[in-house]
Amino acid sequence: MRWTDKALCHIQKHVSLDNPEAVKQFIASKKSQSYKCNLVLAYDRYCKYYGIKWTKPKFKPSARAIRIPTSEQLEMLIANAQRILSLKLRLSKETGVRPKELCDLKRKDVDLEQRLVYPTTAKHGAARRLKISRNLMTALQRYVIEKKLQPDDKLFKGNARSYGKSYRGMRNRLAEKVSKPELRAIRLYDFRHYFATMLYAKTRDILLVQRQMGHKRITSTLIYTQLLSLQDDEWTCQTATNVEQSKQLIEAGFEYVTDQDGLKLFRKRK
Repeated sequence: MRWTDKALCHIQKHVSLDNPEAVKQFIASKKSQSYKCNLVLAYDRYCKYYGIKWTKPKFKPSARAIRIPTSEQLEMLIANAQRILSLKLRLSKETGVRPKELCDLKRKDVDLEQRLVYPTTAKHGAARRLKISRNLMTALQRYVIEKKLQPDDKLFKGNARSYGKSYRGMRNRLAEKVSKPELRAIRLYDFRHYFATMLYAKTRDILLVQRQMGHKRITSTLIYTQLLSLQDDEWTCQTATNVEQSKQLIEAGFEYVTDQDGLKLFRKRK
């Protein structure tokens, strides 16, 4: 693994990898608890591979706050990306799949008639199916036909690492272009966090969110109830006068509120 190699090279610059006690002292000298944990994991792999005995130290990772981007920020990023990256980001926003899950998708995992995606869930989570919008379905149909993809073909080329690299490059260029440095703080995984938070805001069903996120443990899902309570209670409101307009608003993420003066009122969190 790339991170393991990088971590071991860093340790080796300062102490011998064949001296477990010296490695432990070096790792303990680091300030970041999360960084210490990562170094321990990397060196533990090294020890297991070469049969070196050592007592693995325990460090508790530092809690990292999750910041949920706004829909407008994500839409700006999606609109600025080139076609294939834009498709990936749209899929990430609408389904909350992990980058690895998205990059592992095959053509047969996407039912374009039913607008359903069946990702192979990572981290031993439960199987799930995820709904996508009509607009995304249409864009994927054109893409599949253009690329002449067969059922067992990967939907997209590349892996999660290349997906992340392409995203970060585009994001950073956009942040500089529009003078919005806050965009640089939006990680690829934040598309997943946005999906989960909005799904809980819409349904208030934590078990549904757990299933749709592919979480093995409910404790991994509960964080989104806390994130929602910390969000500003700000809304974008729209009205509809007929069924077609109502359908379009619902597909865009708006929820129905009430009827007033012959109009149907909808809202969506900013």
